[in-house]
Amino acid sequence: MKLVVRARTLHANLAVGNLGGPGSSRRAGIEARPISFRSSAAQPYDDRCLSWQHEARTVSIWTTAGRLKGVAFTGSARQLALLAAHRRGESDLVCRDGMWFLHATVEVAEQPLSEPDGFVGVDLGIANIATTSDGVRHCGKGLNAVRHRHRRLRRRLQARRTKSAKRLLKRRRRREARFAAQVNHVIAKSIVTEAERTGRGIALEDLQGIRERVRLRKPQRVTLHSWSFHQLGAFIAYKAVRAGVAVIAVDAAHTSQQCSHCGHVDKRNRPDQATFSCTSCGFAEHADVNAARNIASRGATGWAVSHAA
Repeated sequence: MKLVVRARTLHANLAVGNLGGPGSSRRAGIEARPISFRSSAAQPYDDRCLSWQHEARTVSIWTTAGRLKGVAFTGSARQLALLAAHRRGESDLVCRDGMWFLHATVEVAEQPLSEPDGFVGVDLGIANIATTSDGVRHCGKGLNAVRHRHRRLRRRLQARRTKSAKRLLKRRRRREARFAAQVNHVIAKSIVTEAERTGRGIALEDLQGIRERVRLRKPQRVTLHSWSFHQLGAFIAYKAVRAGVAVIAVDAAHTSQQCSHCGHVDKRNRPDQATFSCTSCGFAEHADVNAARNIASRGATGWAVSHAA
Protein backbone atom coordinates (compact mmCIF):
# COMPACT_ATOMS: atom_id res chain seq x y z
CA MET A 1 0.00 0.00 0.00
CA LYS A 2 1.42 3.34 -1.05
CA LEU A 3 0.52 6.45 0.93
CA VAL A 4 1.65 9.46 -1.12
CA VAL A 5 0.88 13.13 -0.55
CA ARG A 6 1.86 16.03 -2.80
CA ALA A 7 1.77 19.82 -2.55
CA ARG A 8 -0.93 19.93 -5.23
CA THR A 9 -3.48 18.45 -2.82
CA LEU A 10 -6.34 20.56 -1.59
CA HIS A 11 -5.58 19.98 2.07
CA ALA A 12 -3.87 23.14 3.34
CA ASN A 13 -2.00 21.48 6.21
CA LEU A 14 -0.33 18.92 3.98
CA ALA A 15 0.45 21.52 1.32
CA VAL A 16 2.23 23.70 3.85
CA GLY A 17 4.10 20.68 5.21
CA ASN A 18 5.29 19.70 1.75
CA LEU A 19 6.47 23.23 1.02
CA GLY A 20 8.66 23.17 4.14
CA GLY A 21 11.35 21.09 2.46
CA PRO A 22 11.76 23.19 -0.71
CA GLY A 23 11.48 26.37 1.35
CA SER A 24 14.37 25.36 3.60
CA SER A 25 16.47 24.40 0.56
CA ARG A 26 15.94 27.80 -1.02
CA ARG A 27 16.70 29.57 2.23
CA ALA A 28 19.97 27.66 2.32
CA GLY A 29 20.86 29.13 -1.08
CA ILE A 30 20.29 26.02 -3.24
CA GLU A 31 18.69 27.74 -6.22
CA ALA A 32 20.13 25.97 -9.27
CA ARG A 33 18.73 22.50 -8.65
CA PRO A 34 14.96 22.12 -9.24
CA ILE A 35 12.92 20.93 -6.28
CA SER A 36 11.22 17.56 -6.75
CA PHE A 37 9.44 14.99 -4.57
CA ARG A 38 10.24 11.30 -4.38
CA SER A 39 7.27 8.95 -4.27
CA SER A 40 8.61 7.46 -1.03
CA ALA A 41 9.61 10.74 0.62
CA ALA A 42 8.80 11.19 4.31
CA GLN A 43 5.61 13.10 5.08
CA PRO A 44 4.70 14.94 8.32
CA TYR A 45 1.17 14.58 9.69
CA ASP A 46 -0.49 16.54 12.47
CA ASP A 47 -3.42 15.29 14.55
CA ARG A 48 -5.97 16.63 12.06
CA CYS A 49 -4.57 14.47 9.27
CA LEU A 50 -3.69 11.35 11.26
CA SER A 51 -5.55 10.01 14.29
CA TRP A 52 -4.53 7.14 16.55
CA GLN A 53 -6.80 4.39 17.88
CA HIS A 54 -4.55 2.90 20.53
CA GLU A 55 -6.83 0.13 21.75
CA ALA A 56 -7.39 -1.20 18.24
CA ARG A 57 -3.76 -0.45 17.22
CA THR A 58 -4.90 1.29 14.05
CA VAL A 59 -4.54 4.76 12.57
CA SER A 60 -6.79 6.83 10.32
CA ILE A 61 -4.64 8.66 7.78
CA TRP A 62 -5.44 11.25 5.12
CA THR A 63 -4.08 10.58 1.58
CA THR A 64 -4.65 11.86 -1.95
CA ALA A 65 -7.01 8.91 -2.46
CA GLY A 66 -9.06 9.94 0.57
CA ARG A 67 -8.94 8.97 4.21
CA LEU A 68 -7.77 5.44 4.97
CA LYS A 69 -9.18 3.97 8.17
CA GLY A 70 -8.14 0.92 10.13
CA VAL A 71 -4.47 0.92 9.01
CA ALA A 72 -2.78 -1.35 11.56
CA PHE A 73 0.42 -0.45 13.41
CA THR A 74 2.51 -2.35 15.93
CA GLY A 75 5.44 -1.98 18.32
CA SER A 76 6.85 -3.41 21.53
CA ALA A 77 4.72 -3.31 24.68
CA ARG A 78 6.91 -0.55 26.13
CA GLN A 79 6.70 1.54 22.95
CA LEU A 80 2.92 1.18 22.75
CA ALA A 81 2.53 2.24 26.40
CA LEU A 82 4.72 5.32 25.89
CA LEU A 83 2.88 6.17 22.67
CA ALA A 84 -0.53 6.04 24.31
CA ALA A 85 0.49 8.07 27.38
CA HIS A 86 3.06 10.59 26.21
CA ARG A 87 2.76 11.25 22.45
CA ARG A 88 3.18 14.91 21.50
CA GLY A 89 3.20 16.88 18.25
CA GLU A 90 3.12 15.61 14.70
CA SER A 91 4.04 12.18 13.35
CA ASP A 92 6.22 11.40 10.34
CA LEU A 93 5.35 8.72 7.80
CA VAL A 94 8.61 7.19 6.53
CA CYS A 95 9.25 4.50 3.92
CA ARG A 96 12.35 2.42 4.52
CA ASP A 97 13.31 -0.74 2.61
CA GLY A 98 9.75 -1.14 1.34
CA MET A 99 8.19 -0.87 4.79
CA TRP A 100 6.25 2.04 6.25
CA PHE A 101 7.03 3.47 9.69
CA LEU A 102 5.32 6.15 11.75
CA HIS A 103 7.82 8.19 13.76
CA ALA A 104 6.08 9.72 16.77
CA THR A 105 7.58 11.94 19.48
CA VAL A 106 6.94 11.18 23.14
CA GLU A 107 7.69 13.49 26.06
CA VAL A 108 8.57 11.64 29.25
CA ALA A 109 9.11 13.50 32.52
CA GLU A 110 12.69 13.34 33.78
CA GLN A 111 13.39 11.76 37.13
CA PRO A 112 14.88 14.08 39.77
CA LEU A 113 18.66 13.84 39.77
CA SER A 114 19.90 12.07 42.89
CA GLU A 115 23.19 12.89 44.61
CA PRO A 116 25.59 10.12 43.54
CA ASP A 117 27.32 7.96 46.13
CA GLY A 118 30.46 7.48 44.03
CA PHE A 119 30.78 6.87 40.31
CA VAL A 120 30.92 3.96 37.89
CA GLY A 121 33.81 4.61 35.51
CA VAL A 122 33.35 3.56 31.87
CA ASP A 123 36.40 3.02 29.66
CA LEU A 124 35.73 2.74 25.92
CA GLY A 125 38.00 0.78 23.64
CA ILE A 126 38.50 -1.54 20.68
CA ALA A 127 39.19 -4.93 22.26
CA ASN A 128 36.35 -4.29 24.72
CA ILE A 129 33.70 -1.79 23.66
CA ALA A 130 33.07 -0.73 27.28
CA THR A 131 34.70 -1.71 30.56
CA THR A 132 33.39 -0.55 33.94
CA SER A 133 35.32 0.15 37.13
CA ASP A 134 33.46 -2.82 38.69
CA GLY A 135 35.43 -5.13 36.40
CA VAL A 136 32.64 -5.83 33.90
CA ARG A 137 33.86 -6.00 30.31
CA HIS A 138 31.22 -5.66 27.61
CA CYS A 139 31.62 -7.35 24.23
CA GLY A 140 35.07 -8.68 23.54
CA LYS A 141 36.11 -11.35 21.05
CA GLY A 142 32.61 -12.41 20.02
CA LEU A 143 31.52 -8.93 18.98
CA ASN A 144 34.79 -8.18 17.20
CA ALA A 145 34.47 -11.44 15.24
CA VAL A 146 31.04 -10.35 13.98
CA ARG A 147 32.39 -6.91 13.05
CA HIS A 148 35.30 -8.45 11.12
CA ARG A 149 32.94 -10.82 9.30
CA HIS A 150 30.73 -7.92 8.22
CA ARG A 151 33.76 -5.99 7.02
CA ARG A 152 35.20 -8.92 5.05
CA LEU A 153 31.86 -9.66 3.38
CA ARG A 154 31.33 -6.01 2.46
CA ARG A 155 34.84 -5.82 1.00
CA ARG A 156 34.33 -8.96 -1.13
CA LEU A 157 30.97 -7.77 -2.46
CA GLN A 158 32.35 -4.34 -3.33
CA ALA A 159 35.23 -5.95 -5.25
CA ARG A 160 32.89 -8.06 -7.44
CA ARG A 161 30.89 -5.09 -8.80
CA THR A 162 28.19 -7.34 -10.28
CA LYS A 163 24.45 -6.69 -10.18
CA SER A 164 23.88 -9.46 -7.66
CA ALA A 165 26.71 -8.16 -5.45
CA LYS A 166 25.25 -4.65 -5.55
CA ARG A 167 21.83 -6.08 -4.72
CA LEU A 168 23.27 -7.88 -1.68
CA LEU A 169 25.11 -4.74 -0.58
CA LYS A 170 21.90 -2.75 -0.79
CA ARG A 171 20.13 -5.38 1.30
CA ARG A 172 22.89 -5.31 3.92
CA ARG A 173 23.52 -1.57 3.90
CA ARG A 174 21.90 -0.90 7.28
CA ARG A 175 22.36 -4.31 8.89
CA GLU A 176 25.65 -3.45 10.60
CA ALA A 177 24.23 -0.13 11.84
CA ARG A 178 21.22 -1.92 13.36
CA PHE A 179 23.52 -4.48 14.95
CA ALA A 180 25.71 -1.75 16.49
CA ALA A 181 22.68 0.16 17.78
CA GLN A 182 21.27 -2.98 19.41
CA VAL A 183 24.58 -3.78 21.12
CA ASN A 184 24.96 -0.17 22.27
CA HIS A 185 21.45 -0.24 23.73
CA VAL A 186 22.22 -3.43 25.69
CA ILE A 187 25.52 -2.05 27.02
CA ALA A 188 23.97 1.31 27.97
CA LYS A 189 21.05 -0.31 29.76
CA SER A 190 23.36 -2.60 31.73
CA ILE A 191 25.59 0.29 32.87
CA VAL A 192 22.72 2.60 33.79
CA THR A 193 20.84 -0.15 35.63
CA GLU A 194 23.88 -0.99 37.76
CA ALA A 195 24.52 2.68 38.54
CA GLU A 196 20.87 3.19 39.51
CA ARG A 197 20.85 0.05 41.68
CA THR A 198 23.94 1.12 43.62
CA GLY A 199 23.05 4.82 43.84
CA ARG A 200 26.12 5.94 41.89
CA GLY A 201 26.69 8.26 38.96
CA ILE A 202 28.39 7.42 35.66
CA ALA A 203 31.79 8.83 34.69
CA LEU A 204 32.09 8.43 30.93
CA GLU A 205 35.32 8.67 28.96
CA ASP A 206 35.21 11.72 26.69
CA LEU A 207 36.42 10.69 23.22
CA GLN A 208 35.59 13.96 21.46
CA GLY A 209 38.37 14.89 19.04
CA ILE A 210 40.22 11.58 19.42
CA ARG A 211 40.62 11.23 15.65
CA GLU A 212 42.63 14.44 15.58
CA ARG A 213 44.61 13.70 18.76
CA VAL A 214 45.65 10.10 18.14
CA ARG A 215 47.57 8.77 15.15
CA LEU A 216 46.60 5.22 14.27
CA ARG A 217 47.68 2.76 11.63
CA LYS A 218 45.13 2.06 8.89
CA PRO A 219 43.81 -1.24 10.34
CA GLN A 220 43.38 0.47 13.72
CA ARG A 221 41.56 3.42 12.14
CA VAL A 222 39.12 1.10 10.41
CA THR A 223 38.39 -0.77 13.64
CA LEU A 224 38.04 2.37 15.74
CA HIS A 225 35.92 4.38 13.31
CA SER A 226 33.55 1.54 12.41
CA TRP A 227 31.93 1.59 15.86
CA SER A 228 29.66 4.39 17.06
CA PHE A 229 31.09 5.33 20.45
CA HIS A 230 29.22 8.65 20.25
CA GLN A 231 25.97 6.73 19.90
CA LEU A 232 26.84 4.61 22.95
CA GLY A 233 27.51 7.77 24.97
CA ALA A 234 24.19 9.26 23.82
CA PHE A 235 22.31 6.10 24.80
CA ILE A 236 23.91 6.11 28.26
CA ALA A 237 23.10 9.81 28.69
CA TYR A 238 19.41 9.62 27.85
CA LYS A 239 18.82 6.40 29.79
CA ALA A 240 20.57 7.95 32.79
CA VAL A 241 18.37 11.07 32.59
CA ARG A 242 15.25 8.90 32.63
CA ALA A 243 16.58 7.01 35.67
CA GLY A 244 17.78 10.12 37.54
CA VAL A 245 21.42 9.03 37.38
CA ALA A 246 24.15 11.67 37.16
CA VAL A 247 26.49 11.49 34.14
CA ILE A 248 29.78 13.36 33.83
CA ALA A 249 32.26 13.40 30.94
CA VAL A 250 35.89 12.85 31.98
CA ASP A 251 39.12 13.76 30.20
CA ALA A 252 40.71 10.37 29.59
CA ALA A 253 44.30 11.60 29.14
CA HIS A 254 46.81 9.12 30.61
CA THR A 255 44.11 7.04 32.31
CA SER A 256 45.54 3.91 30.68
CA GLN A 257 49.06 4.70 31.97
CA GLN A 258 48.13 5.86 35.49
CA CYS A 259 48.05 3.45 38.40
CA SER A 260 44.62 3.50 40.07
CA HIS A 261 46.27 2.35 43.33
CA CYS A 262 49.12 4.85 43.81
CA GLY A 263 48.62 7.38 40.98
CA HIS A 264 52.01 6.77 39.33
CA VAL A 265 51.98 7.56 35.57
CA ASP A 266 54.41 5.78 33.26
CA LYS A 267 54.20 4.33 29.75
CA ARG A 268 55.93 1.20 31.03
CA ASN A 269 52.98 0.54 33.34
CA ARG A 270 51.15 -0.92 30.36
CA PRO A 271 53.38 -3.44 28.57
CA ASP A 272 50.55 -4.66 26.28
CA GLN A 273 46.88 -4.07 25.52
CA ALA A 274 45.37 -6.14 28.33
CA THR A 275 48.04 -5.89 31.04
CA PHE A 276 48.65 -3.17 33.60
CA SER A 277 51.52 -3.53 36.04
CA CYS A 278 52.66 -0.49 38.04
CA THR A 279 56.42 -0.01 37.99
CA SER A 280 56.22 1.94 41.26
CA CYS A 281 54.02 -0.05 43.66
CA GLY A 282 53.67 -3.35 41.78
CA PHE A 283 49.86 -3.14 41.50
CA ALA A 284 48.54 -5.36 38.68
CA GLU A 285 45.10 -5.35 37.03
CA HIS A 286 43.45 -5.69 33.66
CA ALA A 287 44.42 -2.53 31.77
CA ASP A 288 40.85 -1.53 30.84
CA VAL A 289 39.58 -2.05 34.40
CA ASN A 290 42.43 0.05 35.76
CA ALA A 291 41.61 2.84 33.27
CA ALA A 292 37.92 2.68 34.21
CA ARG A 293 38.81 3.09 37.89
CA ASN A 294 40.88 6.17 37.06
CA ILE A 295 37.92 7.56 35.11
CA ALA A 296 35.61 6.91 38.09
CA SER A 297 38.01 8.72 40.42
CA ARG A 298 38.26 11.71 38.07
CA GLY A 299 34.49 11.75 37.69
CA ALA A 300 34.00 11.96 41.46
CA THR A 301 36.55 14.77 41.69
CA GLY A 302 34.99 16.67 38.78
CA TRP A 303 31.50 16.32 40.24
CA ALA A 304 32.64 17.59 43.64
CA VAL A 305 34.42 20.59 42.09
CA SER A 306 31.49 21.55 39.84
CA HIS A 307 28.95 21.35 42.64
CA ALA A 308 31.17 23.05 45.20
CA ALA A 309 31.26 26.10 42.95
